[in-house]
Amino acid sequence: MNLPNKLSIIRVCCIPLLVLLMYLQPAWCRWAALAVFLFASWTDYLDGHIARKHQIITDFGKFIDPVADKLLVLSAMIMLVHAGLMPAWVVILIMARELAVDGLRLIAVTNGKVIAAGPAGKLKTASQMLFIIVLLVFNIPAVSHWLTLILMIWIILITVYSGVDYFLKNRALLAEK
Repeated sequence: MNLPNKLSIIRVCCIPLLVLLMYLQPAWCRWAALAVFLFASWTDYLDGHIARKHQIITDFGKFIDPVADKLLVLSAMIMLVHAGLMPAWVVILIMARELAVDGLRLIAVTNGKVIAAGPAGKLKTASQMLFIIVLLVFNIPAVSHWLTLILMIWIILITVYSGVDYFLKNRALLAEK
């Protein structure tokens, strides 16, 4: 297994610790959760950078990277809902988009194709990660502070846009043969 794929696996392995730290109440746990999330988010950047730089892009990497991102982001967001920092309906919208895109990827795989993350999907993930970081740092509900509210509206818009973008760019997969 190459280094970028190992970094994606490390990202997945960070999730249980992140969830535990976000669940526990002491303030130091929130800061530790932030450190774990920042590290895991950094591995997302690093694995893509290394894969492109050294041209070691694999089908497994195209699969595991977005899955690791989704697991990390959705786990953190679910814990933010649990903490009362994020409305559940936003996470449901994001999960619906992720499941729809994964369904499209499944159709692609049955046709011998792999759909890698596109620019809109990468921007979506980066925006969601930034949103999580802001909520962990400021510990202010997303609907009660202008910065978190603006970021929440942004992630809703970019999430919907990137989902529509994936389907438009891959609509031929959905056409009956």
